[in-house]
Amino acid sequence: MALVKLTPMTEKEFQEFLERDIREYAAEKVRAGQWAEAEALQKSRKEHERLLPEGLMTRDHHLFTVRAGEDAVGVIWLKASLDSPRPTGFIYDLFIAERFRRKGYASQAMLQLEEEARSLGLRQLGLHVFAHNQAAVSLYERLGYRVSSLNMVKDLPA
Repeated sequence: MALVKLTPMTEKEFQEFLERDIREYAAEKVRAGQWAEAEALQKSRKEHERLLPEGLMTRDHHLFTVRAGEDAVGVIWLKASLDSPRPTGFIYDLFIAERFRRKGYASQAMLQLEEEARSLGLRQLGLHVFAHNQAAVSLYERLGYRVSSLNMVKDLPA
């Protein structure tokens, strides 16, 4: 397995990332029961516009292509918040393309991101994971992430 390297996204990579991420975030919100399918894409697009108003050049947002050798295997998106007593980063997305999954690239990318975060002066990293995404939950637990907040829901019969 090739070692993973994070490289800043190009504008072309960003546009491809953005369209995929908008679709996937919408689908996850529907799967979690938080958005209706009919409105999900529009809501996701609006949320991405809010988070990345300047696109790839949005201040404090660091978007990387995850590379293994010559292959672009995924992406990772970090927001740095340096203006707090404990500078913190938030990982908005980690995506590894289907054909590259289960090969250790996600773990390597997360560890590389920790190095990037330290170089930015961050002291803590956070992220959100949908509870139904058990593979991601397991990955983050293996890497030392712990639950710091918990939302719970209960479906009520009609």
